[in-house]
Amino acid sequence: MAEHCTNDRPPTFSKPKVELHVHLDGAIRIDTILDVAKQRGILLPADTVAALKGLCTVSEPATLTEFLGKFNQYMHVIAGDVTPDEVVRLVNEGLSEGEKAFKVKARSILCCMRHMPNWSMEVVELCKKYRNDGVVAIDLAGDESMNCVAYPGHRNAYEEAVKCGIHRTVHAGEVGPPSVVKEAVDVLKAERIGHGYHTVEDQALYRRLLEDNMHFEICPVSSKLTGACDPDFTKHPLITFKKDKANYSLNTDDPLIFNSTLDTDYATVQKYMGFTDEDFKRLNINAAQASFLPEKEKKDLLNLLYNAYDMVDSTEL
Repeated sequence: MAEHCTNDRPPTFSKPKVELHVHLDGAIRIDTILDVAKQRGILLPADTVAALKGLCTVSEPATLTEFLGKFNQYMHVIAGDVTPDEVVRLVNEGLSEGEKAFKVKARSILCCMRHMPNWSMEVVELCKKYRNDGVVAIDLAGDESMNCVAYPGHRNAYEEAVKCGIHRTVHAGEVGPPSVVKEAVDVLKAERIGHGYHTVEDQALYRRLLEDNMHFEICPVSSKLTGACDPDFTKHPLITFKKDKANYSLNTDDPLIFNSTLDTDYATVQKYMGFTDEDFKRLNINAAQASFLPEKEKKDLLNLLYNAYDMVDSTEL
């Protein structure tokens, strides 16, 4: 569903939208952090929404390291004395309640971390356990210089995911080179690529992924503020993706850290990259098709979009 814009202007694209790439730990309300800190008796460096927002957000292009440092301001408040299994169960229960309350569809993806390869097999086991209770895929994020040759734990986990029919996406080519994307596709058998901006620097790989209809989870505002791409949006790789009719979606990534909403990303690409409503319809259809929903739910979602977009069927795209 199209979200409400907090600045009182109409949304850039007022039709239903599909978002595939948003981190739960980067999408917490500042008010929630303050409430939980108070309940748990944890002292924060700021005690008002405005002050804590200033500590937790980035507003100018920074480095990925500086961006990740923002999580240290509040994660100790959110992290509790619970097991990974309990976290997954509780998150999925919350998402299920949210679906009913807000008439949206939400599923979770469990994310491995590149600097913790020994944890990846546990993550895939949780994916298997909760595959019918809200978890739809496995992901891998973190320092892209840590490849699967040096850290084989990730490859082993993804091989198990393939074997068990668990869907797979990988953060790759965000700040790292195209070789990370190639590894994600060829070694980890990724079905989607998180970010993937630097893929265009290897034209052979880029053309191959275009032919394979690989889906790229694009996060425009994030890519500027983490330093992943040139801060000049008129030079963004998404312009190339758009020109070549690549398969991609628009996503927030970490709206808490970027002080943004999904509409911020839509407004950005409309203003600087010439996106139209037709472009927005196309990318959301692509997002729905690339989602990891069961086929029946995916078909229902696509039909919802076709109806909302006044399309008889997908041939209009």
